[in-house]
Amino acid sequence: MSVQFGRWNFDGWPIDPEYIEKVNALLAPYAPDGHTSHSAAGVSMLYHAFHTTKESRRETQPHVCGSGFVITWDGRLDNRAELIRDLGDVLTASSTDIEIVAAAYEEWHENCLAKLIGDWALSVWNATTRSLLLARDPIGTRHLYYELDESRVTWSTILDPLVLLAGRRFELCEEYVAGWLGFFPATHLTPYIGIDSVPPSWFVRLRPGKREIHKYWDFDPRKRIRYHLDAEYEEHFRSVFSEAVCRRLRSDSPILAELSGGMDSSSIVCMADEIIACGMAETPRLDTISYYDDSEPNWNERPYFAKVEEKRRRKGCHIDVSCEEPLKLQLEGVGFCPDPASVGLSRSGNLIGECLARQGNRVVLSGLGGDEVTGGVPTPVPELEDLIAQVRVRAFAHELKVWALDKKKPWFHLLFEATQGFLPPSLTARRGKRAPAWLQAAFVRRNSSALCGYKKRLKLIGPLPSFQENLMTLDGLRRQLGCCPATTGVIHEKRYPYLDRDLLAFLCGIPRGQLVRPGRRRSLMRRALAGIVPPEILERKRKGFVARWPLKAIGEQWSDVGKLTDHLADLGTGIVDATALSEAIQKARRGQKVPVPCLMRTVAVGAWLSAIRNFEAWPTGLQ
Repeated sequence: MSVQFGRWNFDGWPIDPEYIEKVNALLAPYAPDGHTSHSAAGVSMLYHAFHTTKESRRETQPHVCGSGFVITWDGRLDNRAELIRDLGDVLTASSTDIEIVAAAYEEWHENCLAKLIGDWALSVWNATTRSLLLARDPIGTRHLYYELDESRVTWSTILDPLVLLAGRRFELCEEYVAGWLGFFPATHLTPYIGIDSVPPSWFVRLRPGKREIHKYWDFDPRKRIRYHLDAEYEEHFRSVFSEAVCRRLRSDSPILAELSGGMDSSSIVCMADEIIACGMAETPRLDTISYYDDSEPNWNERPYFAKVEEKRRRKGCHIDVSCEEPLKLQLEGVGFCPDPASVGLSRSGNLIGECLARQGNRVVLSGLGGDEVTGGVPTPVPELEDLIAQVRVRAFAHELKVWALDKKKPWFHLLFEATQGFLPPSLTARRGKRAPAWLQAAFVRRNSSALCGYKKRLKLIGPLPSFQENLMTLDGLRRQLGCCPATTGVIHEKRYPYLDRDLLAFLCGIPRGQLVRPGRRRSLMRRALAGIVPPEILERKRKGFVARWPLKAIGEQWSDVGKLTDHLADLGTGIVDATALSEAIQKARRGQKVPVPCLMRTVAVGAWLSAIRNFEAWPTGLQ
């Protein structure tokens, strides 16, 4: 991904050239294809390029429009042809993405944001109105942060310069830490009080002493898709899924696809092969990378990704993660780590970087989101909630009986699950899973919403409950993407076909019964992709398993993990009970049952705090 940065002094005083040099030095490792800048009237805007398309190599950014707007854009525009047609004679088929975006902004101003389909982050400086507009795509695949005070605003797609060159220490955001320990922080948060993130699907307009935040687009609950035959839903799914994959094959270099052997990644690879075979893709080649670990008894992926390789008659890059250190905790000398996700906890180390460099890949396709949006969890709850809201008593009783038989559960258990969503989250949380014992009770009370994933109460009036559930699922994916930082070690652009806006709109608009049926999770996807994806993949059982490597890692690196409790205790604000955390780590070391995901996230927070401790920007505490 390319990188953008800017600073605006409200008093018009020029930006210090030495400061700009320091910023360029921090940004260069993230985007190595050269940089350009624009400076005027107390504003400096920087752009560091990372090219993934032939058009991007002809771009000039920051882009100065004829009307005086100055725009920086990091993204991929998927509906180029449509926008070129709507904007008339000012553009041609060879126009770059930034030229199309600039023309759209000059024509429609902020109303153009809803028309920009793709993955992107956008900054627009308007000298006439002395205002700055910052915006992100509706899904949130790109980052955009900003720091606003009385004298200036600074913005960047990378946190590093905002934190390291601020000239002050930041307080840690307690809600962010709570979100990280639970189900990822809210999309507007960063780890630092005073630095905010532009939320997906929103734009921020900044003026001296004033900030406005507006939502520019959302999924429409009124757009429902209803057909008479299953075959019509299947054809529509194939069409939008094919388009979602095709859009992400736009690259002038070979693309690397993650191939795990599950339905998500396998479907992307198989559909991409169909598109490339028809000559509809720009990329010259699709490579794959697969991970396996024969030491994990419940993770036997090789037979499945081998089936896909057999179908495409090409073997991909295979990484045996059992040969690596299961958990790499580097507490010193790791450089600046802006957030817990950037601490070196990856099992694969730099092997993926070697694969990218060897094959010339700059883009990686990921199956993130497929399980969540295509009915990977075989639950009847959203469908039953819809029937409750529609007061369809007879249909509700029938579906309750059918699903109770399928799930081998008493019908009143399913009834209870279906009605829970309409109750206040404070009530359902008390009946749900308790917070880990090592989190202080006061911290849990203050941040219960973040720890529970910002669960909302379903409304009986308005959009169908299943639509509301879809939006909450998407919000969780947005928060997860917000915790996927850019890295300097393995420079690439990640693309997510299952998070395509048009595909998501289709999945939100069809009846829930198309996605999940009794005894048949992912019903629509399995039916639609028959003949494209090997049947061994489509018919395999759910891939979920409990890995042993986190517990193994704690046992092998006990001394390092134990030290992290001290760093967490240094926060001094009652987040972690050091004694209870030590007891939990001891239990994990002995192989006893503990909430492993939260324990590993707690360890990551401790490692992060240790890694940033020696920097000038070391946070002073939590608030």
